[in-house]
Amino acid sequence: MALLRLMGRCAALLIVALVCDAIGLLILLLGIFAPLSSWDFFVYFGALLLAVSLLFWVFWYTFNIEVPSRELDLG
Repeated sequence: MALLRLMGRCAALLIVALVCDAIGLLILLLGIFAPLSSWDFFVYFGALLLAVSLLFWVFWYTFNIEVPSRELDLG
């Protein structure tokens, strides 16, 4: 139950961001350290996936912002 509270209201976005981070880092490190002939594809694709994960982190953070109703200007 405490884990769900830490994940916030948009748990799906958090999971997608974490998966993109993990896969992007794995692909990036594969392109850097593995002796591959097409290493540049892995480096660029891993970096691109990490950049896309930043979008999911921003969405997750934005959708979890709570504004008290007394601070809202309701007219």
